[in-house]
Amino acid sequence: MQTQITFSRVDSAKFFRTLNKRVNDYFKENNISRNGNWKLHIKTIVMFSLYLAPYFLFLTLNFPWWAQLLLTIVMGVGMAGVGMNVMHDANHGAYSSKKWINKVLGGSMYILAGNVYNWQVQHNVLHHTYTNIHGHDEDLEAGRILRFSKHSKWRRLHKFQHYYSIFFYGLLTINWVLTSDFLQTKRYLAQKLSYGKLPKPATQWSILIVTKIIYAAIWIVLPILFFNIAWWKILIGFFIMHYVAGLILSIVFQLAHVVKEADIVLPDPSGTMKNTWAIHQLFTTVNFSTKNKIMNWFTGGLNHQVEHHIFPNISHIHYTKISQIVKQTAQEFNLPYNEYKTTRKAIIAHFEHLREMGLKPAVSA
Repeated sequence: MQTQITFSRVDSAKFFRTLNKRVNDYFKENNISRNGNWKLHIKTIVMFSLYLAPYFLFLTLNFPWWAQLLLTIVMGVGMAGVGMNVMHDANHGAYSSKKWINKVLGGSMYILAGNVYNWQVQHNVLHHTYTNIHGHDEDLEAGRILRFSKHSKWRRLHKFQHYYSIFFYGLLTINWVLTSDFLQTKRYLAQKLSYGKLPKPATQWSILIVTKIIYAAIWIVLPILFFNIAWWKILIGFFIMHYVAGLILSIVFQLAHVVKEADIVLPDPSGTMKNTWAIHQLFTTVNFSTKNKIMNWFTGGLNHQVEHHIFPNISHIHYTKISQIVKQTAQEFNLPYNEYKTTRKAIIAHFEHLREMGLKPAVSA
């Protein structure tokens, strides 16, 4: 990041003050906690079961090949489910009012092949603070392969990105395993970025290396050495599990931020944004399929991205209820509240955006 970002402090209509009071009143009047409750606890059991139970069945029972394939797919679905519903809430401090519970469940990131420090910096700090600000929100970075923003350099291969992008989306968590966590740790420590206290470099590197070794031992070495399963079956199953999880996680993110309705912006030369932070979230974030009970349940409320970005410390189980407050307040202040009624429409919008970003930019006169 070359420029220090500053959000405008001018909100003469006091949008966020009004919205925050209304949301706080909702929790007080209904005498409920902003954290998770029994519904989230049950969901936690279900998601971990989807992720881990097939693994033990795979190791201990002799299934035909098609059943083994199905098990690895279910594991990928469960892996994404743990990430969206449990790890995500916990690392935002929203799963429980008890910090140690959030820390323990936030640590589920390690069994998803990731790293807590890296994730908190990339997601909580860079993405939530600088949402869709080109050059600052790393969730928009896709190397040279994909072009999400008109501010990114155009290359000839981008003409076809709306066709080939789906194949790269599935590699998200595989990249955590192989490269991205190491590169991020090096970069974030050098920039002294942290969510809370900056870890000592030796401590962070030790945690990263040890957890990667343990992860590889559990998912690859153990099955090959102690359960007499062919190495190629393990590697294929490992890849399928990660590909399914990566595909789900990538698409859910893209539908909320990489569509035409979500602004991808630049600050002015001094680094100042034209809107306050809360209003900025309304312009850069999109909801989708919020009336679909299955999507609300499985995505951990990430289809309610507007609510999540303004209130990241509220558990996702409350988003359906407070969404009406957010929508009504935004409309009262003549501010956008972007949403797609269905997942299908959001997916179409995303790939249309990719196609548009793949067109060669017109040469300025």
